[in-house]
Amino acid sequence: MTATQTRAGLTVATPLVRFVEEQVLPPLGIAAGDWWDGAADIFARFTPRNRELLAKREERQAAIDAWSAADPSRAADPAAQEAFLREIGYLVPEPGAFAIGTRDVDAEIATMAGPQLVVPALNARFVLNAANARWGSLYDALYGTDALPGSAKPGGYDAERGAQVIAAAKAFLDTAVPLSGMRWADFTGGDLPLADPGQFVGTRGESMLFAHNGLHIEVVVDRTHPIGATDPAGIADVMMEAALTTIVDLEDSIAAVDAEDKVAAYANWLGLMRGDLTETFDKGGRAMTRELAHDRVYQRPNASDLTLPGRSLLFVRNVGHLMTNPAVRIDGAEAPEGILDAIVTSTIALHDLKGLGRFRNSRAGSVYIVKPKMHGPDECAFTNDLFDAVEDLLGLDRYTIKVGVMDEERRTSVNLAACIHAVRNRIAFINTGFLDRTGDEIHTSMRAGPMIPKAEMKAAKWIKAYEDRNVRIGLRHGLSGRAQIGKGMWAAPDRMADMMDQKIGHPLSGANTAWVPSPTAATLHAMHYHKVDVFTRQREIATEAVPALPDLLTIPVAHGRNWSPEEVSRELDNNAQGILGYVVRWIDQGVGCSKVPDIHDIGLMEDRATLRISSQHIANWLLHGVATAADVDAAFARMAAKVDAQNSGDPLYRPMAGDPDSLALQAARALVFEGVSQPSGYTEPLLHAFRALAKARE
Repeated sequence: MTATQTRAGLTVATPLVRFVEEQVLPPLGIAAGDWWDGAADIFARFTPRNRELLAKREERQAAIDAWSAADPSRAADPAAQEAFLREIGYLVPEPGAFAIGTRDVDAEIATMAGPQLVVPALNARFVLNAANARWGSLYDALYGTDALPGSAKPGGYDAERGAQVIAAAKAFLDTAVPLSGMRWADFTGGDLPLADPGQFVGTRGESMLFAHNGLHIEVVVDRTHPIGATDPAGIADVMMEAALTTIVDLEDSIAAVDAEDKVAAYANWLGLMRGDLTETFDKGGRAMTRELAHDRVYQRPNASDLTLPGRSLLFVRNVGHLMTNPAVRIDGAEAPEGILDAIVTSTIALHDLKGLGRFRNSRAGSVYIVKPKMHGPDECAFTNDLFDAVEDLLGLDRYTIKVGVMDEERRTSVNLAACIHAVRNRIAFINTGFLDRTGDEIHTSMRAGPMIPKAEMKAAKWIKAYEDRNVRIGLRHGLSGRAQIGKGMWAAPDRMADMMDQKIGHPLSGANTAWVPSPTAATLHAMHYHKVDVFTRQREIATEAVPALPDLLTIPVAHGRNWSPEEVSRELDNNAQGILGYVVRWIDQGVGCSKVPDIHDIGLMEDRATLRISSQHIANWLLHGVATAADVDAAFARMAAKVDAQNSGDPLYRPMAGDPDSLALQAARALVFEGVSQPSGYTEPLLHAFRALAKARE
């Protein structure tokens, strides 16, 4: 059991005490006693309110459950549903006309458009890779993926594949940085005949820097490089400005269930803010050390220096309002984890604001916190007030802490304008996400009827309304030029050709950022932002009407549909395999996000959002008799054997099939069979409980 100490009436785990008092506070010149007194005051003021908000969630959900169960046909009528949701205070009146007042927002968020990474805070190597993904090699991204047809032959450099890559990269330059009277493939050096000389920004040695749609492209000229030596112009690579921003995640993509886990995640955030985070690992039998990239210095045409950031601008994603953590206890009860995150991550970010690190994260002097899983404007207002209190604790100007609102819960979607209004002076980000939003759609309307199969959800009426309303409401209230409007993840890191075909839809939708699963994907997705001028697109969309609320309230229930046993079995297998493939790593190894083979052996980046939709979907079918408990257990048995086989090469893996003591299998079953009763359908309470049991066994 973790040792504890008392600080300002709080019972605090010793690892957290030591971390705060020995690593975080001394460079800031903040007295530990004063900090703990302030933290204790915030916990005292906000913990009761946090509990009241959670109780209100459950009260509203119980009312919706009873209303839906009494007459499911009413739930199919958006007008009847809207009237009822207004009656219970779930839907609130739209605020009057307003524009957000957010100030001091970095360009990467406000006035630039480009890819965004989300990375688990507990994995230092991944964190460093993501932070350094501000720049990526287009040659490498094209050579090593299926973004171009075919693949490189094994056994060293494949010159044929290389020629294909170089041709594709120069064709891209023809569209992003066109030449006058020739193609890039014809350029052999000397004076560069740019169609628009204004695109030329500067040089670094012989390399040339260009700008297009607010992003930079460096054409690397190096005749001593093996590639440059064979190129008529000496071009060795094309470097893309790629992941403009990265979210360092303390929530859906990590398994943090105790003080030790939290401190490890906080320590990586501190290393990023100080600029001294490093990670040494083995690669091909050699020890490699990764650290943060330096800024890139170029010479402008007037001979002055131009310095461009070498790293992504970093957000940190705190946990939502639901979970508690034993790192801090109040009168014996675990403290709300979201309040703890707000205090600690903001204090750590002071190292950046005070210029104490090797690099600067926010040159505008802001702290960027993404706040997930908020249900409606009252919970957004709570976060606004909490951030006020943290600013007061740290002596920060009001609204220094910016907030990202994840539009991934139904009550937030239907009240999005009111949610933005509640944080209107600090909002820097809204986004959409299919998986968590669909999980909440299922749970909120659990008793309205059996849901359509998961694969059909993306074509449902409410999804299109959700995606379109999000952008248009954001634009209507002044987010363009002040904040990010984001879109969700491309989950298949090995399917870059498909990503290149489909993900251009995100900038076309008016979103100035979208999530990608890797630095390589960020480099490729950056090409989309050269094809689409997002801010011009936003001006076009801003004139369009916001899709009507009834479309958003159209529940994806399968009315009068009878599934064959084969269809039911196929859907259960798909969901059960996804649940088991993710849960077994979460429970047994503490891995909160990784590339997990799906039922077709395609690697997908999975996190808790995936788990929420799959477990809620099976729970819904159980509730409405589409599947029986025996059907579900049979699917789990079949898929446990499949997941065991998919992980047979992992020496740390613990097989599940036929093992009644497997905590991972027990957790997966609990997520389904107890899914209806889980708060908002969230997976965290059960995952944390089973992970704590697994750690106790270690």
